[in-house]
Amino acid sequence: MKDVTLRRFAPSDMQWLVARHQDIYAREAGFDDSFGRLVADILHDFCAAHDPACERGWMAVSGTERLGTVFCMKKDDETAQLRLFLLTPKARGKGLGKRLLRDCMEFARAAGYREMMLKTHESHRTACALYQAFGWRLQDSRPVRNYGQDLVEQTWQLSFHEAEV
Repeated sequence: MKDVTLRRFAPSDMQWLVARHQDIYAREAGFDDSFGRLVADILHDFCAAHDPACERGWMAVSGTERLGTVFCMKKDDETAQLRLFLLTPKARGKGLGKRLLRDCMEFARAAGYREMMLKTHESHRTACALYQAFGWRLQDSRPVRNYGQDLVEQTWQLSFHEAEV
C-alpha cells in the first residue's frame, strides 16, 4: 500500500483496536462479545506492564487512518508470542501483512528470543498460509468452543535457527 508507515502502538490506539477486532471477527467469523473483552484485557495488560526491550506493538497507518496491528509479547525467556495480528479489510492483499509479520519476527529475533509461537483458528486460512510461507510450523490443532463458536484452535511455532526472516 502507498504511504503506509509502521509506528509503535500507543495506549490511545486501544479503543480502536478492540473495536476493530470485535467488529471484524463478529462479521467474518460470528464471534460474540467475549472476543472484544479478551482483546481489551490483553491490551490493558500490555499497556500496564510491557517491557519495551522485548515486547512491542506496531500500528500500520496511512495518514491518520489505522490499517492494522501486530504485537510481540513475552511468553517466557526464550519464547515470544505473536498476538493481535489484524488487518482491516481495506488493507488486505497488498503486502502489509507480510511487512507487519516480518518486522515483528525481526524484532523478536533481535530481542534474543529463540522462538515464537502463536494461537489462531484453522478458519483463518490466509493468515495460516502466510505463517507457513514465513517458516512457521503447525504444532497442534484441536477443537474448541470459544467466542460462541465451534472452532479448531491451532498453535504455530517458529524457531529462529530454522527460519529465514
